Amino acid sequence: MGNCFEGFRRGKALAGLPAPATPKQGFKVCVCGGAGGIGQPLCLLMALDPRVWELSVYDLTIAMVPAEGIGTDLGHIERKCRVKAYSLDTTQKPVDHLRECLQGCSLVLVPVGVPSKGRSKSDLLKINANIAKSIVEACAAYCPDAIVGLIVNPLNSVVPAMARLYEKAGLDPRKVIGITSLDTVRANKFVHEATQIPIEHVQVPVVGGYSGSMSGPSAVPLFSQDAGARSMGDARCAELMKRVQDAGNEVVDAKKGKGSSTLSMAYAAARFGRAVLTGLSGERCTEIALLKTDAYPGVDYFSTKVVFGPKGVEEVLPPGAVSPKEKAHLDLAVKTLQEDIKEGLAYAEHVDLAKRRLRETKAGY
Repeated sequence: MGNCFEGFRRGKALAGLPAPATPKQGFKVCVCGGAGGIGQPLCLLMALDPRVWELSVYDLTIAMVPAEGIGTDLGHIERKCRVKAYSLDTTQKPVDHLRECLQGCSLVLVPVGVPSKGRSKSDLLKINANIAKSIVEACAAYCPDAIVGLIVNPLNSVVPAMARLYEKAGLDPRKVIGITSLDTVRANKFVHEATQIPIEHVQVPVVGGYSGSMSGPSAVPLFSQDAGARSMGDARCAELMKRVQDAGNEVVDAKKGKGSSTLSMAYAAARFGRAVLTGLSGERCTEIALLKTDAYPGVDYFSTKVVFGPKGVEEVLPPGAVSPKEKAHLDLAVKTLQEDIKEGLAYAEHVDLAKRRLRETKAGY
């Protein structure tokens, strides 16, 4: 695991920016929801990755900023990446129009959905699962071998729902993965601040579920697995565990209710994307993610260390040795996850992925 800027090397550059390393191969990546609060910085970070040779930016025409504008803006950056934008109105189905956008993609990142404010968890699941389904069924049609990284709340339910739809369509459910690395990013930063240990030497896996899923505290930082974190003592670890689990609210409060964790989430998603592309390039790379797995007893979906390789998910690792207190937290997390997963699978029971492939939408510029 590492930061999302790995893959760059320092060299001669105007204004002191790092010059990109020359990759052995490049990939096509799509960001669905690319004109949104998470999508815009995520598109920028992916365009800066030297392994991304082609970037598709997709969003709805009702987005506050046109996707074509994001594509044009990114197209002026001095990187190899070629950017193309696509937009649809709300009456158009992605599966009918996004062949060109998605075909050839190795990675699709999906920061979409309505915000949770003022909505119950069940209402949010129904709305956002439908939005995610529209993207996932297009991926199933045009890039079924791509890794689809979801940033759609309630994530603990949406990931099982979409993975099950892939499974029903005869596809690999482990191509659909929930991006939960923000919890680990936060845990690492909080431990660094508390101990002053260099951030690159802090690695705190956060396993279980995702902290932003509107359910109980399903995200469990394993401080016992990091030497620096262990040095803080039980009381400080307990404080930071709660802070990790409540960090989303911390950002919302700091933004006075006018925003959420858009920038840190974009960073975490780019970190996930980097891990996937590193693996696809032939170098095994590990990142925390939520997916279908038997890595922990009692649940069929779990966020844990995932090893990415040339074919995508190569291996899913169990949490490993944990302290008695962490085991107690994991037991509680499993109970929460079981309910979240049940709700997601209930959604998938009554729907299927569409298979229509009609025509493609041209880029907007």
